[in-house]
Amino acid sequence: MKRQILINAAPHETRVVIMEDNVLVELMLDRPDAQRTVGDIYLGRVEGVLPGIQAAFVNIGTDKAAFLHVSDIADEDPEASEEEKGVKRYPPIQTLIKKGEELLVQVTKEAIGTKGPRVTAQVSLPGRYLVYMPRSEHIGVSRKIEDRDERTRLRRLMRDIMPPGKGGTIVRTVGEDAKRKPLERELKGLMKTWKRIESRVAQSQAPALVHEEAHLAAGIIRDLFSEKVDALIVDSREIFNEVRDYLEAVDPELIRRVSYYDGTVPLFDKYEIEEEIRRSFERRVELPSGGYVVIEPTEGLVAIDVNTGRYTGKKDPEKTILRTNLDAAREIARQLRLRDIGGIIVVDFIDMEDKANRDKVMQELRIHLSRDRARTKAFQISELGLVEMTRQRVRPSIYHTVTRPCPYCVGAGRIVTPATVVRRVERAIGRVAAAKEERRLVVRLHPEVALHILEEEPNLLRRLESEYRVDIEVRDDPLMRADEFRILAGPADVDITARYAVA
Repeated sequence: MKRQILINAAPHETRVVIMEDNVLVELMLDRPDAQRTVGDIYLGRVEGVLPGIQAAFVNIGTDKAAFLHVSDIADEDPEASEEEKGVKRYPPIQTLIKKGEELLVQVTKEAIGTKGPRVTAQVSLPGRYLVYMPRSEHIGVSRKIEDRDERTRLRRLMRDIMPPGKGGTIVRTVGEDAKRKPLERELKGLMKTWKRIESRVAQSQAPALVHEEAHLAAGIIRDLFSEKVDALIVDSREIFNEVRDYLEAVDPELIRRVSYYDGTVPLFDKYEIEEEIRRSFERRVELPSGGYVVIEPTEGLVAIDVNTGRYTGKKDPEKTILRTNLDAAREIARQLRLRDIGGIIVVDFIDMEDKANRDKVMQELRIHLSRDRARTKAFQISELGLVEMTRQRVRPSIYHTVTRPCPYCVGAGRIVTPATVVRRVERAIGRVAAAKEERRLVVRLHPEVALHILEEEPNLLRRLESEYRVDIEVRDDPLMRADEFRILAGPADVDITARYAVA
């Protein structure tokens, strides 16, 4: 598979995309107004301990207090009874931390919606080959390194390199086949970073930021750029030089895969991905077969619906449905990565009678989900054709980062019809008349609603004037929303809408 990383940098936004076989699969943004905090380390102060949910809230200086679960403080209770084996048991959180004490924590999940950030007291420092855990003695190897002999070699090597009592490490996937010298050099660098953090902690008062994670572009180079990436293209001379300097120290052989783009056509236009990025915010996604999927984020989950659309096949309906579902499985896996959708996801595939076909669709979905860097779990297709799945969420999705709820429809995506607006106007005029305070009214409406009255209900004004004994004038106003109206009264045209316009 051909894999490329493209970085587009501007003064107020850095965008990173990952392409697989010339298809856009991931988009990441870094903006000053959307600060990335995952990986940052804070000296926080415990604001409250809640034994009932085995959790605490920690003030780290953000708008909302951070959430800390007992599983992010302590390991499982080694004295759990036989009946409790297999069930995760932890000591009571109130025996581990107290309200008001200072605590070093690291952000593992950014604030999303009404929830504050999630943090852990099990601090770790990621490098290119290693993750250093200063408060653990564990020596581990990434599960994605599957060769048993290589896993054994790396574990033995790190036990030999790691100074006793100085912490633990996990060898990352990029560390496969790594030699002793680069591992040793990186470990020393990470341990120096930890010493600097300890020094800042000693000089700080909670809440305080004591270590900031690498910026987006630097983190991508550290975490993703390896022999498995064919090319890294950057349109910023500054980032290009930073990448070369970094690779010179850690992996000089990769430098030849890095190139600086200075063409007259913008980088993302050159690779025809700007339009694809724009489409990633639309609810409907077309499939190659002619079918389509609809992606609807809700408060508690993301619902995805699969439809055959204009694709009707030739003869066999089951084959038509199977092809559409297979296309959808591939596209859904890509869209989850591209939009960075996390949490609970429910996919409504088109119903299939044949169990073998349902298995084919699930296999296709899992194959493409396996390429995702985020942890995913998909359950079997139910009798209703539904697939329940989860995807790791550490920050708001791209959709929530670059959009906001519509102030007019309040996020519903729909507004009331002209006929409904007219009925609201009618009720408001009735309330004004009941108050017996006004004899002349001016109703301002969007032109579409005014036209509806003229064409669909031409006798409405005459009827209202006769019924309520008031003079009514309608004025169209193109600056008003289609679902809005204003009622003005008296010679000065005073706006009295707020007093009488109940829905």
